[in-house]
Amino acid sequence: MKPERDVEKVYSNKEFVAKLRRLADAIERGEKFEIQVAGERIYVPVRAEFSVEHERGSDEEEVEFQIKWSLSE
Repeated sequence: MKPERDVEKVYSNKEFVAKLRRLADAIERGEKFEIQVAGERIYVPVRAEFSVEHERGSDEEEVEFQIKWSLSE
């Protein structure tokens, strides 16, 4: 089992757009998605669920595009 991890990586606009395009293409084709985040390669299965989260605080707002899946399936 892999150790727990919680990292955030900031990308340039160009890099972020490229990753989103690859993700959208994989979803449309019904294929798994592979991405490397902070040096670790992640394999997102086809069964993953996609959601958008919005958070608002007193001095900032945040929109997160989330991809979740169970490791036990």
